[in-house]
Amino acid sequence: MAAVSSSIVTRNMADFAEQTGNVYMSVAVISKRANQISVKLKEELSSKLAEFATTVDNLEEVFENREQIEISKYYERLPKPTNLAIEEFLEKKIYVRNPSEEETQEETSL
Repeated sequence: MAAVSSSIVTRNMADFAEQTGNVYMSVAVISKRANQISVKLKEELSSKLAEFATTVDNLEEVFENREQIEISKYYERLPKPTNLAIEEFLEKKIYVRNPSEEETQEETSL
């Protein structure tokens, strides 16, 4: 029997469709949120690593820069943006708005 990664979680598809009424729309919302989280994390990491940027590369500095390595390892150990977005979605921490539905509601109320 093959070992299953602990990052693999079985999910009920009905939970995804609950908020939007459509699994595919839910996946699109989760995808957009995961992209936002990813961009934010990359910006944070880049700004922290920018402090260590030097114009001169010599071998001594490479071996001495343990703090930079620790920062990189910290960000590698963080949960993946997709997992964070899924949790936010299932906990209803993401506001879902469908502009096409809002337009039809406005037309019917006129």
